[in-house]
Amino acid sequence: MSIGENLEKLFSLEGKIILLTGAAGGIGSALAKGLADAGGDMVLCDIAEERLSEVENDIKSKGNKAKSYKLDLLNMDSIKDCVRAVIKDYGKIDVLINCAGINKREGFLDVDEATYDRIMNINLKGLFFLTQEVVKHMIKKHSGNIINISSHNAVGMLGGCSVYGASKSGVAALTRSMAIEWAKHGIRANAIAPGHILTPLTTETWEHPERSRYLKERISMERPGNPEELIGVAVMLASDASSYMTGTMIHVDGGCLAGGSPWPYNTKY
Repeated sequence: MSIGENLEKLFSLEGKIILLTGAAGGIGSALAKGLADAGGDMVLCDIAEERLSEVENDIKSKGNKAKSYKLDLLNMDSIKDCVRAVIKDYGKIDVLINCAGINKREGFLDVDEATYDRIMNINLKGLFFLTQEVVKHMIKKHSGNIINISSHNAVGMLGGCSVYGASKSGVAALTRSMAIEWAKHGIRANAIAPGHILTPLTTETWEHPERSRYLKERISMERPGNPEELIGVAVMLASDASSYMTGTMIHVDGGCLAGGSPWPYNTKY
C-alpha cells in the first residue's frame, strides 16, 4: 500500500454522515468545507438560513455533498425536529460536531440574566440536549463520534468573557462525561479548544490596538489563527485515525497555552 493510500485509509471521511452545528459561522463554515473535501457527507445546521444556504452551495460547487437544516438550539422542539429529519433522510449520524456558540463581551458585574441565559442556553444547554437526541440513534448502531468545540477560555480567561468561559469549561466537562458513559456503546467524544481565531466576530478585537497587542504577546506565533487551521485536527478526530482517542481536548492555539512569547533571555540566536 502506498503512502497516499495508507493516509486515505486513515483519514478519509467517505461514507460518514457528519452533522455540524453552527455551520453558517466563521469556524463552522470552514470546518464544513474542509470535512466535505475529505469526503464527509455534510449535514449543515444553523439558525441563519441564508448564510447556511451559501455554505451548502459552496460545498456542492466543488462536487462535494451537503444538505442544510434549520436548527434553533434555544428551542427543544427545533432540536428534536432537526435530528428526526436528518435520521429520516440519512438513516444515521456518524459524527456530531457541536460548533455553534455565541459570546458577548461584558464585565462580570455588567452581565444581566438575559445575556447569561442566552449564552449558557446556546453554548451548553443546547449542545447537551442536541447530543442527547443524536446519541440515542448512535447507540442503536453501536457506533458514533462526537467532536465538541470548546475554547482556550476553558483554561485561560480574558476579561469580559466570564459567562462564555464558564460555558466552554462546561463543554470540556461534558466531553469527558460523554466519553466515559458511552465508550461501551462504541461512541467516542473529544473536544477542540481553538485559541484566538480571526473570524468576522473577532475582527473588531484584532483591529483594536491594545487588545491585539495584548493577544499577540500571549501567542507564541504572534498572530491569530485562521478557521482553516482547525480543519486538520477536525478531520483527524472525525476519522479512523483517532480510533483510540476519547475524552480529550486538543488545543489549537499557536502556542498560547504553552506560555506565549518568552521573556528576554540569553541566546546566541
